Amino acid sequence: MKLIPDKQLSILTIIFTSSIIIKTKMSYCLAIDGMQPESRRELHKNYHDNHYGFPIHDDNELFGRLIMEINQAGLSWETILKKEESFREAYSNFEIEKVAHYTEADRERLLNDPGIIRNKLKVNAAIENAKTILSLQEEFGSFEKWLEHHHPKTLPEWMKLFKKTFKFTGGEIVNEFLMSIGYLKGSHAESCPVYHTVLKHHPKWYTK
Repeated sequence: MKLIPDKQLSILTIIFTSSIIIKTKMSYCLAIDGMQPESRRELHKNYHDNHYGFPIHDDNELFGRLIMEINQAGLSWETILKKEESFREAYSNFEIEKVAHYTEADRERLLNDPGIIRNKLKVNAAIENAKTILSLQEEFGSFEKWLEHHHPKTLPEWMKLFKKTFKFTGGEIVNEFLMSIGYLKGSHAESCPVYHTVLKHHPKWYTK
């Protein structure tokens, strides 16, 4: 069990009451208010309130979100949020064109950068996926238009498509990526005020 709550549909919380272990589910929306210290709560709150589930219309930012989701695999989302600025700096502000043309020297630089996740498979995936997105841009006009072209799909259908198209995109990564950019429902509980704010931005899952 992870000790740090992640942005999942739900997270298992263990509460000790009168020596009895009670298991309950707590959504990401509800978990944030109870986070300590305040700096940790604000880190998650900023992402939850201003980014999670909101549509992204910039290809470089879509690519950046994909990089972050891939790098979360096996780690907490909090770790990735703390390193976001370092990721931006290391990966040329997520500029697809630049990352797609990274050299072996760039790979080594990334693998030796303590500010990001130094995992060879994840580093290679970022570079190879950038190359793939360049091809998608050439064929469809943009990465966003490629996503729109395939919408709507069920999660299993998206998983199959991403597995065929990209590197290091397992089911959880695909699910979180698509929820985080508004293509799949589930980023916020319907009782969460941000849920209604997201709807005003016309996420794809709501406008299909």
